[in-house]
Amino acid sequence: MTKILFAGSREIDLSSPLCMGVLNVTPDSFSDGASLGRDPVPNARQEAFEVDLDKVLHRAEEMVVQGAAFLDIGGESTRPGATPVPVQEEIDRVVPVVAALKARFDICLSVDTSSPDVMTAAIDAGAELVNDVRALADARALSTIVDNRVAVCLMHMRGQPRSMQAVFEQNKEAEVVAYSDVVEEVAAFLSERRDYCLAQGVCAESLLLDPGFGFGKSQAHNYQLLRELSRFETLGAPLLVGVSRKSMIGAATGKPVSERLAGSVAAATLALLGGASIIRSHDVAATVDAIRVHSAFCGNLALD
Repeated sequence: MTKILFAGSREIDLSSPLCMGVLNVTPDSFSDGASLGRDPVPNARQEAFEVDLDKVLHRAEEMVVQGAAFLDIGGESTRPGATPVPVQEEIDRVVPVVAALKARFDICLSVDTSSPDVMTAAIDAGAELVNDVRALADARALSTIVDNRVAVCLMHMRGQPRSMQAVFEQNKEAEVVAYSDVVEEVAAFLSERRDYCLAQGVCAESLLLDPGFGFGKSQAHNYQLLRELSRFETLGAPLLVGVSRKSMIGAATGKPVSERLAGSVAAATLALLGGASIIRSHDVAATVDAIRVHSAFCGNLALD
């Protein structure tokens, strides 16, 4: 059966997996923080961060040429320990980027935010998908999705970005009590949020689900979720998976963030075997290659 994602005016075929490119317009993202900002001013505060649209457009063009089907724009870091960003500052970072990308590329634009005000502003500028790490916990956020008929990704996260990993870093033994069964608890959460959102008017064909690798989970939890990813296919919505360059890759390889490409592609391939429909990645070219090889392996890619 063909999977179709309705995202604004788009009908996106997910019968074969696709890649989502990451565009972080923040000064403090764990992997590529500040890389899309103007040249830093010595001793400047974080608040002085200014997005460089030329750099953004160049990076976006690279990703589109490399085969990205989505671009995910984030104006607030959700890495462990991240500091919240004022709503207006997040809007100032994100909206000009969405508008510039909308004018330049025919591609589905996603906004990575939990703020209803940022969602609304980004949708008005051309975003057709909302990627919410808090799974529309804010009632206004849910209304924004319903009113604008855009797609949404509901992600599982235990705790908040500022403190979600503290339990594991401060007390390694705590991980045995944080979840009784991480796979079933994450599945139950996503199932509940899916059902609630559908009951409130979200279109079933506009829903994506994300187990939330690295968001309030130990490394053992992350790999258990990856091993048992097919469990989430039973929830009836396409899966978006983001493992690119994350600490779970570093834990297995011992490599710093800048050297996690091979490990990230390996994890992405395992996610594809587990049923992922969209792979969110900083490294689009390599990820698209992995998707194509997986498609050929599954007999879904025409070969000479």
